[in-house]
Amino acid sequence: MTAVAVLAALALFVSACGTGGTGARDEGPAHADSVASAAVSPSPSASRTAQQVDAVRLVRADPAVSAEVKRELKPCVADEYPIDVSYGDLTGQSADDVVVNVLTCGDAVGIGSYVYREQDGSYQNVFKAEEPPVYAEIDRGDLVVTKQVYGKSDPVSAPSGENVITYRWSGTRFIQAYSMHNDYGKTAGNGPTPVPDS
Repeated sequence: MTAVAVLAALALFVSACGTGGTGARDEGPAHADSVASAAVSPSPSASRTAQQVDAVRLVRADPAVSAEVKRELKPCVADEYPIDVSYGDLTGQSADDVVVNVLTCGDAVGIGSYVYREQDGSYQNVFKAEEPPVYAEIDRGDLVVTKQVYGKSDPVSAPSGENVITYRWSGTRFIQAYSMHNDYGKTAGNGPTPVPDS
């Protein structure tokens, strides 16, 4: 019985360690399970401190955020808001910057992405993208913004492609460093699976 409990705890620990990652999203709109998490725990660092913020309050109080996004920012279930929050170094400050993505409740499509930088004890908006569907992430010190591209007949779950734009902090603002476009294949799942020769 003890051996089974130890193995179960070890399996849970290993699976929890493998859930992180960085890089541009390339799998369509954010999944509903990521919506339930209001804040992502920062990775440990000896030289940086991540101070968790009330992202909902931050977005609602921000005059740069559109009225439409603020109107959509309401709980999906109980007090669970459709936001993803990441902390990390984007602007070279001693305090971590905060990336907030506001999503829709039903299909978890990004409707607004924002970066907040700590200045004089408060957080200031230094980046916004509000052309849905949009999602921003921190990737090795760069800000990576993914915008899904939809054709006329594409369902929300199957965009035609994506634009991925990488931004870097110039000292006063984010400037575009790279841009790329990916077209998604339409053949996967549309036809019968071929049977291999025996």
